Amino acid sequence: MENNFGIKFIDPRAVIDSLEIVAGMSIGDFGCGTGYFAFPLAEKVGQAGIVYALDILKDKLEAIESEAKVLNLNNIIIKRANLEMVGGSKLEENNLDWVFLVNMLFQNKSKEIVIKEAKRVLKTGGKILIIEWGEKDSSFGPNGNLRISKEEISKLAVSCGLSVTKELAISDFHFGLILEK
Repeated sequence: MENNFGIKFIDPRAVIDSLEIVAGMSIGDFGCGTGYFAFPLAEKVGQAGIVYALDILKDKLEAIESEAKVLNLNNIIIKRANLEMVGGSKLEENNLDWVFLVNMLFQNKSKEIVIKEAKRVLKTGGKILIIEWGEKDSSFGPNGNLRISKEEISKLAVSCGLSVTKELAISDFHFGLILEK
């Protein structure tokens, strides 16, 4: 999504449309916030699919629940979850096609636990999309010392038994990596 100044921000619909996501899939949006990705994901997977919107902040989940009703999206299930705990998503093992981790790893101390939890709930061949703040411009977003690099994420992924299969250009401020179980 570009503005009048030629700056490219995250466009959730464009990101989702660039991925192999089809009707009927089950997706986990870990650290969903206010549903920036949850709503377009719910539209994409349709009524035969499901989106689990997980966050630790109750007010964010209440906002999603309310907006989902307004949008008539009955395929979003909200869950309060501490993703820095083993089994913290409270989702079944080997159940999801995709897990989205958007702008959330930099906020977590236990990044490895978050990635392992995403892997645990994925079906074999399932994928994780990680979108994080890039390192080159810290005039926007969190302080540079909070950011996690592509290299760090790649190392974590491999140590957790995942493959890094693709790198995505997400915005002028973010990068994306696709990991596969």
